Amino acid sequence: MNFTSKLPDVGTTIFTVMSQLATEHQAINLGQGFPDFDPDQALLDLVTQAMQDGYNQYPPMAGVLALRQQISTKVQTLYGHGYDPDTEITVTSGASEALMASILAFVQQGDEVVIIEPFYDLYIPAIQLAGGKPVIVPMLAPTLDTPSYRVDWQRVREAITSKTRMLILNFPHNPTCINLTADDLDKLEDIVKETGILLLSDEVYEHLVFDGQPHQSLASRPLLAAHAIIVSSFGKTYSATGWKIGYCCAPKAISTEIRKVHQFMVFTVTSPMQVALAGYMKNERAYAGLSAFYQEKRDRLANGLASTRFVPMHSQGTFFLLADYSAVSDLPEAEFARWMTVEHGVGVIPVSAFYRTPDAPESNHKLIRFCFAKRDDTLDAAIEKLVRI
Repeated sequence: MNFTSKLPDVGTTIFTVMSQLATEHQAINLGQGFPDFDPDQALLDLVTQAMQDGYNQYPPMAGVLALRQQISTKVQTLYGHGYDPDTEITVTSGASEALMASILAFVQQGDEVVIIEPFYDLYIPAIQLAGGKPVIVPMLAPTLDTPSYRVDWQRVREAITSKTRMLILNFPHNPTCINLTADDLDKLEDIVKETGILLLSDEVYEHLVFDGQPHQSLASRPLLAAHAIIVSSFGKTYSATGWKIGYCCAPKAISTEIRKVHQFMVFTVTSPMQVALAGYMKNERAYAGLSAFYQEKRDRLANGLASTRFVPMHSQGTFFLLADYSAVSDLPEAEFARWMTVEHGVGVIPVSAFYRTPDAPESNHKLIRFCFAKRDDTLDAAIEKLVRI
């Protein structure tokens, strides 16, 4: 059979490759971003109860109303913006589907989409499937004087042209672990005022922000909210990544177009989990305590790395932490990550995997990404191995 691939450059993702490698070599997997512990038993009990109560058939296409109402209440409470549960909130099959449906709904053949590098690997394939062209704006890489990534907003503005349909943002940022500040939102508002650009904001780590800092959601600014699709994830928030349930919030006219794609992509999302999440969200402490919970794990890993030859970078958010390995090896990041997994039994992800050209010198800064969404004994066992390198 003869055919032309729509995604000729896409193979098995680095996350799958490194997780398989960790399994083959019985390595501790601090690479792929998922917890190695179960969700709260109370949430699991609510799922069981929902099944027993008969919530086993198709729910509404846009999601169970009670869940959309809870999402609306949360966003209003945290960020001060009111989304109509009936017309402006859609429950999706994970944040991935929310992102894909949003891109397919608005990006047409020949449209340009600006993305900030390094970036999550879903964005470019989704843009290409929609017929669009990704326009990449690199972050400023860490230096000795400024040991963290930074967004160059002037370069972002310069990348937006009459052909630009959308700007994709992701904060707290995977993989760099940086957050937006109020000043960043000011600069983003200036860009929106000048261009009217549509914003797709991937905020799946909204509840994993550390050191007492607030999450700077685009929903917190009326102008940005009016131009934005905001995506979040119950999998990240409630340690249930395998459930694949997320949602997106957007003004009615924008949501209408997203739902047109959503209804033919998955139609709707598993009923008992939605019902359970609607009940569980009534307990605000379940997400309000996440930052403190994960900050302890971040500090546990960072303190452990301090006794190794790795130099941890400060993680402002997400459940990831970057570390510099230049005192250990001169290998490129992908080769070093494989060496770590095979020879030393700790699986990690090379940050270069989040660049369009992973092998390029400008994509390699001798940085690897650790996931600390793990049990304390898992982190301790990994640190024991890292100390010996």
